[in-house]
Amino acid sequence: MPFGSRILKTGLAVTLSIYICIILGMENSVFAGVAAILAVQPSVYRTWKQLPDQVITNSIGASISLFFLYFFGENPVIIGFVIILIISLSIKMKMENTIPLTLVTVIAVMSATGSEDFYFALERFLVILIGTSTAVIVNTLIFPPKYKKKYILNIDVAFRNMSLLMRTVISNEMTEASYQEINRSFKKDLKKLEEQYKLFDEEREKFGKSKRLNAREIIVFKQMLKVLQEGNQLLDNIEEHYSQNKSIDDENKVLDQQLEELVKYHEYLLLKYIGKIKENHQNIDNDILKEKEKFYDQVLKFYHENKEQKLRTMIIASSIVDYSFHLERLEKLINQYIKIREHGK
Repeated sequence: MPFGSRILKTGLAVTLSIYICIILGMENSVFAGVAAILAVQPSVYRTWKQLPDQVITNSIGASISLFFLYFFGENPVIIGFVIILIISLSIKMKMENTIPLTLVTVIAVMSATGSEDFYFALERFLVILIGTSTAVIVNTLIFPPKYKKKYILNIDVAFRNMSLLMRTVISNEMTEASYQEINRSFKKDLKKLEEQYKLFDEEREKFGKSKRLNAREIIVFKQMLKVLQEGNQLLDNIEEHYSQNKSIDDENKVLDQQLEELVKYHEYLLLKYIGKIKENHQNIDNDILKEKEKFYDQVLKFYHENKEQKLRTMIIASSIVDYSFHLERLEKLINQYIKIREHGK
């Protein structure tokens, strides 16, 4: 059963917001809990960024709801019309993320009944603001997310899946069901990393200290993601074109060997970044360069032997070159980052 910090913070925010409402003697404290659930965001920056938008759209939603409640009363048709109006206004103001909570406010306000509808509706609006504010405070102060550690762990998980696919895609050693299962997992890893990178970049840009080291590290993180994306494209091209190509054993061996070398290179770079490679370890650039030049010569040879059949092989070879290029760029960025980090010490 997954149990992350965001789950815990959501539960804590709901509990605190309901208790605050009870202490203040406010009714319908359940709306505070609902507001807290919707207000907890995956990052501190997004939580604070959304707070003013939430206040604006909730205030507008509550005001419009009170107006229609006062002049037209509680009516399902009126409630539906107000909801349409609020959604349209939120989109017009480019505050789409606030729509769910704003609609909760509308429903809470317009479902007020009794002789003191106005004050009862206003109290519900304040209850929702309490829930939103509590969620912001909890999300900011309790278990602040450790983006860097989580990002690196997920990079490693994605690489393990990708390396397994690359080492078996040409030789076709893995069963089709197993290959597709790992491939789906790898693509999910990539989507997760893309979202994490956005969160990390947002947090660093808005709240991080403007240090040269931070700026260099975020570039390294971006390139780590880019390399995995290039690897994903390479696998897609192999899956699409390789089975259609009447390849020969020598060609299979060349492609398989090159992928093996690049996967080793990729692993070496990740280990180098986290400091698991000895400082006096000989750089593998020369070996990679030799293998790459040899690979180019062999692919060109295959192409000239039968141009019509080998166009698909050239597409795959082009993807291998792209993957290799971005690996080399990643090493340069890691080397620059390590120099700055060691100099800072």
